[in-house]
Amino acid sequence: MMAGMRPRPVVAVVFPQFQMLDAAGPLEVFATATRLLPEGHGYTVGVVAPEPGPVRSSSGMALEARGLGSVRGPLDTLLVAGGLGAMTARDDPVLVGWLRRRAARSRRVVSVCTGAFLLAEAGLLDGRPVTTHWAWCTALQREYPALVVDADPIFVRHGEVATSAGVTAGMDLALSLVEEDHGAALALEVARWLVLFLKRPGGQAQFSGHLRAQLASRPALAELQGWMADHLDADLSVAALARRAGMGTRTLARTFKAEVGSTPAAYVEHLRVETARRWLEEGERSTAMIARAAGFGTVETMYRAFQRVVGVPPGEYRQRFGGPRATA
Repeated sequence: MMAGMRPRPVVAVVFPQFQMLDAAGPLEVFATATRLLPEGHGYTVGVVAPEPGPVRSSSGMALEARGLGSVRGPLDTLLVAGGLGAMTARDDPVLVGWLRRRAARSRRVVSVCTGAFLLAEAGLLDGRPVTTHWAWCTALQREYPALVVDADPIFVRHGEVATSAGVTAGMDLALSLVEEDHGAALALEVARWLVLFLKRPGGQAQFSGHLRAQLASRPALAELQGWMADHLDADLSVAALARRAGMGTRTLARTFKAEVGSTPAAYVEHLRVETARRWLEEGERSTAMIARAAGFGTVETMYRAFQRVVGVPPGEYRQRFGGPRATA
């Protein structure tokens, strides 16, 4: 049988207190792709752990795993799950050494969530751009300063190594790998079979601007935030906002940054992008109408904001995630 006709071996590494979806989600993507492909063109999936047998996840459910020594020959994809137990698992020299050796015999190595800590401990991420669950990005950068940690993307590809954010982001990464192997049409068909609402590109932010934003504790600022969300097409310059809040521009800029975590201008941009994203998904308005109503003024301005915040232009976002395109 030709090499291209053999199923590609995919192995997920788990450990006590791993996150179940970090392993099961990506493996289900590969397994679904296999069911949709001609015989011999898909993947074989397996689970290994430092000790063979049932491995209990953080939810209490368990996966049956083979021992590390059961893996023979090269792998197509070596996937390391994350979860609360990753912080303990990275202290296991046998597991870390096995990952280092196995990575050298794998076409690509990927991690989900805090699985990045194990790859980092094995020295497989040094000098690379990486990501992990947003709540662990600061710790990952602090403990492994040779990494270039980006807290925003849902996954990051760098050569033969890929890292993803938490939980469902592992399925997005797996879909991108299926697309790389077998094309976009199959990846979209897998997403449909798994009833995944979105097939998200890696550059998409881990969470929305609304989740990113913190509600100010000062009543005047909290009221201003609410007014801004309802008046995106108004003048939302710092000077105009300061007048509305009854503050000087410097005072507003300083207190807003301290309480909300971003500058007023950045907050306004995220609000406008989030609103425009929702309208693009609904598909009822043209891009030009959305740009005006969301306060961007022009499509060009909205384009630049989307590139900064979302990582893709509005047209591509609508194509991937939106409803029927408006005609005007």
